[in-house]
Amino acid sequence: MQKLIKTVPLLVALTVLSGCVYKRDLPQGNLITADMVQQLQPGMSRAQVADVMGRPLLEAPFDANQWDYVFRLDEAYGGVKQRRVTLTFAGDRLVDIAQQGDLSEDLDLTPEEGMGPASEGASPIGVLPGSQPEAAPESAPDAGGTLPRGGEPATDEPLNL
Repeated sequence: MQKLIKTVPLLVALTVLSGCVYKRDLPQGNLITADMVQQLQPGMSRAQVADVMGRPLLEAPFDANQWDYVFRLDEAYGGVKQRRVTLTFAGDRLVDIAQQGDLSEDLDLTPEEGMGPASEGASPIGVLPGSQPEAAPESAPDAGGTLPRGGEPATDEPLNL
């Protein structure tokens, strides 16, 4: 009977604590916005597309003329939002833009204040040392030349001491 009296509160406590799990949003892939897709125009080069969209998450292994941009947001206490843009090239030029998912709504990827574990201390800027490290010597007598300074090439001439 004493074992039962000790076991029941332990089981109740474990059951209550198992429901206290912190979850967070999990974004994966290339972030795709409506503004990015609107900038795409047929006839753009691969380099121009990469400037607008970034490098693709997937390049078709059997067809180098297709780039896939996929973004998936698994919300902690909600559903899953997925966006996909497939770009098709003919040679070096963009010829087709296919999109899936709702690009009209903006996704808020900033973490909510007060959610999740508390961060320890202040920002990392506050822990940096207050003074700069000592500068390197301007010459190295043992090396037989001068040390380069910012943007200045080293010389091959020996030091005159």
